[in-house]
Amino acid sequence: MPRFFQKSEKRLSIGSAAFLLAGFALASTLLGLLRTSLINSPDFNSFSRDAYFAAFKIPDLMFFALSSGALTVAFMPILKDRITKSKRAAAWKLTSSLLNTLALLSLMLSIVLLIFAPQIVGIFHFEGAQRDLCASIMRIIAVNPFLFSISTVLTTTQQTMGRFFFFASAPLVYNISIIAGIILFKNSLGIAAPAVGVAIGALLQLLVAAVGMLGLNFRYTWGIDTKNQDYRQVMKALPARSIDQGVDYINAIFETRFASNLVKLGQVGAVSNYENALLLHNAPIMLIGIAISSAAFPRFTERIALGRSDLFRKEFLQVIRAMLWIALPVVVITFFGHQYLARIIAKTENEEIATLLQYLVVAILFRTMYAAISRWFYAQKDTKTPLFVSLFTIGLNIFLAYNLSKPGAYGVVGLALSQSIVAFVEVVILLVIMNIKDKKLFDKTFVTAVLRILSTTGITIIVASLMVAILPLDSNDRGLTLTAKLSIISAVTILSHILISWVMRLDEVRPVIDRIKKITLRPVKIQL
Repeated sequence: MPRFFQKSEKRLSIGSAAFLLAGFALASTLLGLLRTSLINSPDFNSFSRDAYFAAFKIPDLMFFALSSGALTVAFMPILKDRITKSKRAAAWKLTSSLLNTLALLSLMLSIVLLIFAPQIVGIFHFEGAQRDLCASIMRIIAVNPFLFSISTVLTTTQQTMGRFFFFASAPLVYNISIIAGIILFKNSLGIAAPAVGVAIGALLQLLVAAVGMLGLNFRYTWGIDTKNQDYRQVMKALPARSIDQGVDYINAIFETRFASNLVKLGQVGAVSNYENALLLHNAPIMLIGIAISSAAFPRFTERIALGRSDLFRKEFLQVIRAMLWIALPVVVITFFGHQYLARIIAKTENEEIATLLQYLVVAILFRTMYAAISRWFYAQKDTKTPLFVSLFTIGLNIFLAYNLSKPGAYGVVGLALSQSIVAFVEVVILLVIMNIKDKKLFDKTFVTAVLRILSTTGITIIVASLMVAILPLDSNDRGLTLTAKLSIISAVTILSHILISWVMRLDEVRPVIDRIKKITLRPVKIQL
């Protein structure tokens, strides 16, 4: 076995793991923006783009409800407990049983998608050729739930063991495949070209995840041991998180249905414009919320497994403060730079995407914080509390989205407005419950630190607004000029945020300052 894989279990700190995940997430996000901008090119019209984005909603629901986040919180704590207690045989037996179960279930779901796609897309308001196109694309990507479910079991196992590289790099392969599909097949397949890239990318992503298992001494076994207590415990915890994860995508289906109704009424592009805005809104959530919380979660579960609730509390609060400090300037940049970002992804002026993104900035902040807050419950194997809160807030979101997105109200912008309202409500409810469960959690030190971070952000807002005034968006700005303006605005805003935080002596800025000092003040050896 190569030495690279033999060192697979070398421990990474939360900071190092988060940095690794954020780096790969940034690369994946940039590729995702490139992928979407290619789909937004004149090669594809709004009619086909609306059908394309809608086709993913049901397959995404099946995958995320069955596997994605559900596995991380239901499977990882139990697997971590077995590994911590040096019970590798039991850990691998559990992994194999779960892998076989999800592979079987997801295969059945993929077959359902393949056969009944025309009937399934009837949930949207598309008609005629647009409905047929949506069904055809759904059939091409029907294999995704099956391939992604297997990949997720493998990458969750790797995360539990402290290996993040293959988990983080797999999405890169996926996005590159889609981009390649667009470039190679757009002239012959039209909007089906990126869908073909998606199917191929899902297969390649699975191969990357499989390579990541090398060096872990994983022992796969056939069959499903339904009598195994660990397996039963995971399957008992899985439904609550699956429903929790699934209702988010049920919500997405309803939003797409409401947007497709606007398309039916003549607002062509409503579905794709909203999807573009959501992609931009998801980027910082992935880069900050998902990356940091994914890196921290194995440590959280380890602290709980060892009975160190004090260290769990301390490290959780550190993560929350760090995420808030990092997320706030990004939210500020998104708010003031919404038109720049919309033009980058749409390749032309698109006021609807820009407006949608501006209404989504509140959701960016609170969805980022939710990524860590939810894991506070999951680390303690409490999947029911986030579920019940999600059921309430998703119901609220569907109600608000339906009423606010009516043509006589806000139209498609109402979907973004409801997202931000619900994201705020959900986090507030969970924070209240957390405070009830642990009276020592949000102490005076933590509250004071949060207030200082917020006060720092006030100055950051002023800097960002001044930079946008100095470098306004011109109607002719495209390509390098557009990117350069946004980059300068972002750089100055972030640097000012760091400087102000250093002046105010915030704990969160110390690692950044230390890293800057290490890079800039490191002595250079000169060979004579």
